[in-house]
Amino acid sequence: MTTSLKRRHFTAGLALVPLAASGLLAGCSNIPDTIKIGVAQPLSGPLAALGQDLLNGVNLAVSELNKNNFSIDGKRVTLEVVAVDDRADSATGKTVAQQLVDAGVVAVIGHLNSGVSIDVAPIYGAKDIAQIAISTNPKFTQLGLATTFRMVANDNLQARAIGSFAASQFGAARYAALDDGTPYGKGLTDGAVEQLKAEKREVVLRQSFDDKTVAFDKLAQEIKAANVEVIVSTLNDFQAIALIEALKKIDYTRVRLLGGDTVKTTDMGKAAGIIEGIYATSPVLEAKEFVTGRQFLEKYLDAFKKPPAYGGHYSYDSMYVLSAALQKAKSAKPKDVTAAMHAINGYAPVTGTMTWDDKGEQRYAAVGVYELRRGSWELRMRSDRW
Repeated sequence: MTTSLKRRHFTAGLALVPLAASGLLAGCSNIPDTIKIGVAQPLSGPLAALGQDLLNGVNLAVSELNKNNFSIDGKRVTLEVVAVDDRADSATGKTVAQQLVDAGVVAVIGHLNSGVSIDVAPIYGAKDIAQIAISTNPKFTQLGLATTFRMVANDNLQARAIGSFAASQFGAARYAALDDGTPYGKGLTDGAVEQLKAEKREVVLRQSFDDKTVAFDKLAQEIKAANVEVIVSTLNDFQAIALIEALKKIDYTRVRLLGGDTVKTTDMGKAAGIIEGIYATSPVLEAKEFVTGRQFLEKYLDAFKKPPAYGGHYSYDSMYVLSAALQKAKSAKPKDVTAAMHAINGYAPVTGTMTWDDKGEQRYAAVGVYELRRGSWELRMRSDRW
């Protein structure tokens, strides 16, 4: 069951608790007939495809759980998804987070953007509501809240992956480091620079931009003048493409680009073959990399008529682990569910397992490095020990 706080809509066809059974249990259980799960993601704007993918993952899991008569402490309950659009904006995020709290959700799967997740975390924390986010900025789990849980590896591990791979695999001596000015981009690039310096590599150019800049003619000239061999970047895909086009105009293409999640897109295929190599790192490993990933992809495609855009398998897994925490807690009280989340070693149908340390960091998260080849991203290596 899915509810939008803007427009209340109940999906038909989900199993409901039989009236007779509900009546028998009403007097002896504090567990409600319906349990609300919040999902807060950007569902409009440039990141809507990613946010919708994460929502789809939750909806798919909830549909399966309801179909299989999900129960808590012997009582069958219906799970209901309450979805809100945070527009990838902190102010909007705070508003919709409060709406979810007021709606009585027991946990929230969200948000996508680190800046939003960090800003809204105290709202959920004040009500003991577990927040399971795909956001990667380390600050998210450093707020001193018991309610923050991360689905994937954080930027510290990804920064080490960027720096280590760039230093060891390219045989280069001169690096440029560029970011998009966001908490995600700047923090990740700073960490990569630290790793490069630790490995005795020279960063000869370090610049920040906003996340909309596409005029890179001047930057291209500076890269050429500095004899840069490798560009470490957390610019968005359209920005990286614009930069590569600017380098092409001045015939400086004997360079490699290694980015973060924001370049690991299908659109980057537009720049394939222009420079010597395009690479991306990501803590969001692709579903096809896991043993049961094919089964998930088939179910996802059947349900939504398109392949996943980003991390729907992680939100799908998160919902299953959250359902196990509800059962472990034998309660729908947010505080009890949060405590169970910290104690659980949860079965995740696609990725295998999800378990968190006392701050809410994944214990076994990994980061992959991918190369753009023939228009598609191919895994080069992955590790949880960069």
